[in-house]
Amino acid sequence: MPEYHKISSRKLDLGTVDRIISGKLRLELSEEAHGLILRCREYLDNRMAVSDEPLYGINTGFGSLYDRRISNSDLGALQKNLVMSHACGMGDEVPSEIVRLMLFLKIQSLALGYSGVCPDTVERLVDLYNNDMLPVVYQQGSLGASGDLAPLAHLSLPLMGMGEVFYEGEIRPASEVLKKLDLEPLTLKSKEGLALLNGTQFMTAYGVYACLESIALMKKADIIAAISLDAFDGRSEAFSEAVHRVRPHPGQIETAGRILRILEGSEITGRTKLHVQDPYSFRCIPQVHGASKDALDYIISVIEREMNSVTDNPTVFPGEDRVISGGNFHGQPLALALDHLCLALSEMGSISERRIYRLLSGKRGLPLFLVARPGLNSGFMIPQYTAASIISQNKQLCTPASVDTIESSQGQEDHVSMGANAATKALKVVENTKKVLAIELFNAVQALEFRRPARSSPFVEGIVESYRKRVEFVSSDKVMYGDMKESLEFLKSLDVDIP
Repeated sequence: MPEYHKISSRKLDLGTVDRIISGKLRLELSEEAHGLILRCREYLDNRMAVSDEPLYGINTGFGSLYDRRISNSDLGALQKNLVMSHACGMGDEVPSEIVRLMLFLKIQSLALGYSGVCPDTVERLVDLYNNDMLPVVYQQGSLGASGDLAPLAHLSLPLMGMGEVFYEGEIRPASEVLKKLDLEPLTLKSKEGLALLNGTQFMTAYGVYACLESIALMKKADIIAAISLDAFDGRSEAFSEAVHRVRPHPGQIETAGRILRILEGSEITGRTKLHVQDPYSFRCIPQVHGASKDALDYIISVIEREMNSVTDNPTVFPGEDRVISGGNFHGQPLALALDHLCLALSEMGSISERRIYRLLSGKRGLPLFLVARPGLNSGFMIPQYTAASIISQNKQLCTPASVDTIESSQGQEDHVSMGANAATKALKVVENTKKVLAIELFNAVQALEFRRPARSSPFVEGIVESYRKRVEFVSSDKVMYGDMKESLEFLKSLDVDIP
């Protein structure tokens, strides 16, 4: 029997979302969620039946057309037209994992009961999710202000039998897949198109995915840095608890302790050193890695609040007898946080590239470029170039999206967050940082071989043994891009109990 997660008003955290997504749990609305959705919809229907007051996007046009009244007979057409006209995305397709998160987050937000949608509409989103019928969504098109309009329009088209979906390994017309699943296209009612399109689920989904990737990556970065430290014959005093007790940033303390635990029992760490201190890229691992971890903690707090929020407009409050046109769709909190994530991950990659550079320096008993007969052999010279190239791109991607704004909709939307651009480039920085760390691992394990017969810690030697099953020692020049790809795949698959 499949395992289910019941959608409710209970607060979500990243760990819960990861369990739902990675565990491929199916979704179902709890009785509470169904009741909240129905209560809000019935309130909105009753209010519209007894009043002809203008309600933005419900019986008026959208954006700068807010002053155009729409007749009751055209309210359904208004919502259909909204979804169709806003499906203007371009660029690369959004990865399936993130589309799945978008569906989940949209369901969660609507289920809180402040959006005025019908229960059947939310149930149909659940149908898409449970049948792995993933709408084709494009990365470009959202200003991150009046919600993620274009991406969410593409997410919503299949509800009406329009657009395309990724289903059973291929892109197919949504109408075809609905028919195969014996599901009828929906006819949207008043407010529903607006509730589907307003919201920050595109930005938030990217943020959730990038944060989950970053949590794992930062731990792996500590392992790789520790291997590099031992390979460079580095000193351990800089990681002592006393040093970090007097500057108690949490991430710094966590990193220093983890490095010492990873290297516990290393013959290399324990022997007498000729040098009295190490370069910053080794000595300051706790301070740099730690600052990125502390930044990630803040970013996660923003993402988790957003996951549990209502971000469409207007917001319907049945208990207060109010329909309020506000701005919860504005992505500024996410834009700032996702720009911060770019900085945090880029710095992890930047210090990693510097450690790569140091390992190639021909110092502390290591051969130039980590290869025999340097000159005849270029060895690991060019993998460092590749890392430097990627780091340079990361620096460009760190230009903040959140400081930009372009007026739209005839000036009605006169300040936008550009959070969607912050989101897509943040994930690019995450993926780039993985590549740099994979190159560092490639270099560090090669360098460690030149310390033999001395051994590193049991933990490190276990990592090296597993790594060597995929990537061999480089004794002389060879074509290395295949080894670099294998190193990246090893890094992605690395699943150990990290100290």
